[in-house]
Amino acid sequence: MSKEIEFHFKSPKNSPGYLLGQVTMLWQRKIKKCLDPLDLTQTQFVLLAALGWLSKTSNSVTQVDIANQSNTDRMMVSKVLRTLEEKGFLTRQEHKTDTRAKTIQLTDSGAEVLQKALIEVENTDLEFFSILEDEVSNFNKYMSVLIEEHNK
Repeated sequence: MSKEIEFHFKSPKNSPGYLLGQVTMLWQRKIKKCLDPLDLTQTQFVLLAALGWLSKTSNSVTQVDIANQSNTDRMMVSKVLRTLEEKGFLTRQEHKTDTRAKTIQLTDSGAEVLQKALIEVENTDLEFFSILEDEVSNFNKYMSVLIEEHNK
């Protein structure tokens, strides 16, 4: 190598982006393992969970609402919701007042699989992040700050 590569960080362990990537990959492996028996991907679970949250306060949840709640690309949401509809976990119907929108609702089997997935994912989260002990709330606070700042 003719020129030495210069890094800003002295070590990968000093790079927050590198560490975040490593933690994310490890966490995603754990989540995949707990969702596989339910025939759900992490993305499918996230969108079902967003629909579940939004359905608590609204009877006319749209794909756009789900995309905004999950901070996910609208086109991808449409494709994944189509797959979840094929699995029988939700229905997509024309919106009553906005012809461009679709109203999304959980089916009984969708609500059942979501409840099972929530238990599995929440238990996996509790176990995975338990090593942080009393610092979990600070960890969550800082992640929320990053999300809020970079969503502006």
